[in-house]
Amino acid sequence: MRMFMNDYSEGAAPALLDALVDTNYEQTVGYTEGDPHTEHARELIRTAVGRNDVSVEFCIGGTSANLVCVSGMLRDYEGVICTKDGHINVHETGAIAACGRTVLPTDDADGFLSPEAAERVWRFQTSTGRHMTRPALIYISNTTEFGGVWTRDRLDAICDWAHGHDLKVYLDGARLGSALTASNNDITLPYLAQKVDAFSIGGTKNGMLFGEAVVIADKQLALDFPYLVKERGGLLAKGRLLGVQFETAFAGGAANTPDEALYWQLARNANVCANHLRSGMIEAGYTPYGDSTSNQQFFIVSPDKAEQFEKSSGCEVFLTLEDGQKVIRFVCSWATKLNDVDELLEYAREL
Repeated sequence: MRMFMNDYSEGAAPALLDALVDTNYEQTVGYTEGDPHTEHARELIRTAVGRNDVSVEFCIGGTSANLVCVSGMLRDYEGVICTKDGHINVHETGAIAACGRTVLPTDDADGFLSPEAAERVWRFQTSTGRHMTRPALIYISNTTEFGGVWTRDRLDAICDWAHGHDLKVYLDGARLGSALTASNNDITLPYLAQKVDAFSIGGTKNGMLFGEAVVIADKQLALDFPYLVKERGGLLAKGRLLGVQFETAFAGGAANTPDEALYWQLARNANVCANHLRSGMIEAGYTPYGDSTSNQQFFIVSPDKAEQFEKSSGCEVFLTLEDGQKVIRFVCSWATKLNDVDELLEYAREL
C-alpha cells in the first residue's frame, strides 16, 4: 500500500526534475543573487501576487523561512502571538526561542488564531509595561496544523485586529498550494499579498525537491532578509536550484485561476485525492476530526486501529483524546493517485 505519512516523501514532480536536468550544465552566479532562473521566478511570483513592490526571496525549507521572517520582524524584547499548536510553537525545536525571540501561544483549539484569543494574550503581555515581552507580530499558517483553510472573513478579522494593535502579520504558507485550491477557499494570492506583511509559498510540500519562496511587503524585513538568511544558515549556495523549480512551477499560469500553473495543478491533485479519502472513510463509518478540505485528513479511531493504520499506510497519530481515542492523520501529495486512495479505503473497510 502507498504511504500517506506526509506530502514530501516523494522526490519531485517530473516536470521539475526535467527542468533541473535540462539546466544542469549551466554555470550561473550563486546564492539566488542574479542568476536568470531565480530572477525569472521572482518576476513570475510578483505577477502571481499582483504586486511589483514586494521583495521575493528564497529559503531551503519551511523552518528556515519561518525562523528568518519571525525573528527578523521582532526585536529582542518582542514576541509573536500564535495558536498553541502553531508550527513555530510545537514543531520547530525552539528555533524562535534560540534566536532570542518569544513565542506567545493563545488558547485557540481549532488551529485558527482568533482575534478574541489574541486580544487576551496581548492584554496580559502589555499589562505591566516594560516588565513583560511585548507582542509585535502574529503568526498564522494556511493550511492550519489541522488542515483548516482560512477564508477572507477570518483572515480579515485577524489581520484587522493585528494592524489595529500595531502588530505585523506573517503567514506560513508551507501548504499554501493546498489551501488556495481547496473547495471552500475564497482567497487569492493578490488578496493575501494585500493583507499580510510577509508570507511563504511552500515548495517542499508541493512537488519540489526542496525550497520555499518568501513574499515580503514589510520594508524593513525586505532590507534585512538577505543578511538574516545567511546568518541563520538558510542560504543555498546553488541558489539557482530554487529558482529553476519555482520558475517551472509558476510558468504559464496566474494565481489559482483556470489557466493554472503547475504549482496549482500539483496542489489540486493532492486535494482531490484527500477529499476522496475523506468521503470514503466517512462512508465506511469512520469519524472525522475537524472539517478539513485540504490535503490533510484526520480521523478518530481506537488505539488498536491507529496502530494498524500506522503500520499499513504510514499515517501518523496526531494526538490522543481524553477518552484514549487516537486522532490519526492521512496526507495526500502531488503524486497520490485515486487508486492509491481506493486501496487504503478497501483496507479501512476490512478493519
